[in-house]
Amino acid sequence: MAIVYECRHCGQRIGKLDQQMVDTSMLGLDQLSSEEKRDMISYEANGDIKIKSICESCEESLGSIPQYHELDYFIQ
Repeated sequence: MAIVYECRHCGQRIGKLDQQMVDTSMLGLDQLSSEEKRDMISYEANGDIKIKSICESCEESLGSIPQYHELDYFIQ
């Protein structure tokens, strides 16, 4: 099982944690609301957990072009 962080805007893989057991509170997932969990976390057929986050490049773009916040996806 792995935890894969992927950018919700551009799809780039941000990072991957290969762990057999994970304490979700250490990752901060227990701080998310039920709606946020539905939007951000998915469980893959191979047992991986995919977490949608934001990469540095997209975060920078959102900071400089606030209109991008209205879009689900945008091209870098």
